[in-house]
Amino acid sequence: MSVGNTLEGGNASLSGKIAVTAYRPFGGSKVDSTTAYIVSQRASRLFKIHQEDSTEVVMKLVAVAPGSLSATDAGGYGQFCVQVILSDSTVAYVEKFYNRTIHYKTAAGATGTVKYSLGAEGSDEGAAADFGSIDVR
Repeated sequence: MSVGNTLEGGNASLSGKIAVTAYRPFGGSKVDSTTAYIVSQRASRLFKIHQEDSTEVVMKLVAVAPGSLSATDAGGYGQFCVQVILSDSTVAYVEKFYNRTIHYKTAAGATGTVKYSLGAEGSDEGAAADFGSIDVR
């Protein structure tokens, strides 16, 4: 599954890349990101992430709020989260991406599955029912 855009005219386009809400490198500090994004998928929950400092590293997707990212993942990977806004304005975190669908978990522990769209912050207003909106970079 490709989660990022391809090269356009020899330049990498950031438009349409799934935004990383926050990440925590293995053994490092949490980074609340404004520029990090998913480059590509490596395994079911492992993704190559473009970080704030323009380096790229494989990290594990976890469905937790940024403050709950662990610095000591059992697999030796850093962790990252992707926020999704559900159609009822509930904030949730992506647990898994598949077939333009996500499995999510809310802060209250509720889980579910919805189709998702990619858009800029604020473009999710009035979204269709049973749909989630994920920010892009």
